[in-house]
Amino acid sequence: MSSSTGDLFRVTTFGESHGGAVGVVVDGCPPRLPLSESDIQPDLDRRRPGQSRLVTQRDEADRVEILSGVSDGLTLGTPIALVVRNQDQQPGAYEHMADVYRPSHADWTYDAKYGIRARSGGGRASARETIGRVAAAALARKLLATVAGIEVLAWVSSIHTIDAKVDAGAVTLAQVEASPTRCPSPEAAEAIVAAIEAARRDGDSLGGIVECVARRVPVGLGEPVFDKLEADLAKAMLSLPASKGFEIGSGFASTRMTGREHNDPFVAGPDGRPRTTTNNSGGVQGGISNGEDIVLRVAFKPTATISSPQQTVDSAGNEITLEAKGRHDPCVLPRAVPLVEAGVLLVLADHYLRQRAQDLLPR
Repeated sequence: MSSSTGDLFRVTTFGESHGGAVGVVVDGCPPRLPLSESDIQPDLDRRRPGQSRLVTQRDEADRVEILSGVSDGLTLGTPIALVVRNQDQQPGAYEHMADVYRPSHADWTYDAKYGIRARSGGGRASARETIGRVAAAALARKLLATVAGIEVLAWVSSIHTIDAKVDAGAVTLAQVEASPTRCPSPEAAEAIVAAIEAARRDGDSLGGIVECVARRVPVGLGEPVFDKLEADLAKAMLSLPASKGFEIGSGFASTRMTGREHNDPFVAGPDGRPRTTTNNSGGVQGGISNGEDIVLRVAFKPTATISSPQQTVDSAGNEITLEAKGRHDPCVLPRAVPLVEAGVLLVLADHYLRQRAQDLLPR
């Protein structure tokens, strides 16, 4: 099973949802970067369960421990191991589903591929695996902010049929965190709260879209052909649990535009370097960052675990009706926001180091 990503900034996550712990090993973080657990914990707090009535009530503090790679508050340039202990496991809540293939889960596909699976909470298929990604991305956030001033911010832009009108260039972290929905539009956030609570009462779930912007990304990140920046961003986004779609810049809306409408005109910037007057490219052209904001969107399906009766089969092939019990998110979107940020941060950190490594000779 592949649990690693990145070339120079390489991360490997480990652990199961109801095992002893989950975590990550980060290899390639440069030495002498100031780093402590307090740099990592805020991002984990935004991801953790139980943070509001809109999400799963699993009670986990998700406190991170740095096991290696840091001394006297500075990274050593050696592998950094981060771990979060699982405290509120309830594997008994899954006993009634031990031999049942839950609709739209990974139960059947894992069984078919490996001949065995972690039956409690989905194991590696659980969103709890993403703790390692978020922890590693906190290192990437610190690194990118320190060396390049890069900022990555995501928010909920829609839930079900509720859309928020948000200016990607102006939205702030304070606006995003003002509501447990992580939607920076107060009007849309109020409607989203009502919709999620109604879905929970009805034993159902909702999906939506997370939008993300990366600001002050330097020109030149990304590789032509297979490692285009948007291709690696797409891989990072579509590897997130429950993700079903990705677009960057104008995305699918570009199919309704002409070339004259879609092209981003160049003008001379204050430093004499080319800048675009529009950003339909989403900050990437030819697979390489062009210096504009990188703007992308990720679609997440409705949570697969619902309490309504569903038709399925068990491992013996018997048709049964499943009524799932346990704790789950009626909508994953509020907790998906830091996951999207994490994916973008990990890709940008890796490509930043790759660009620095190849751009050694004077031009």
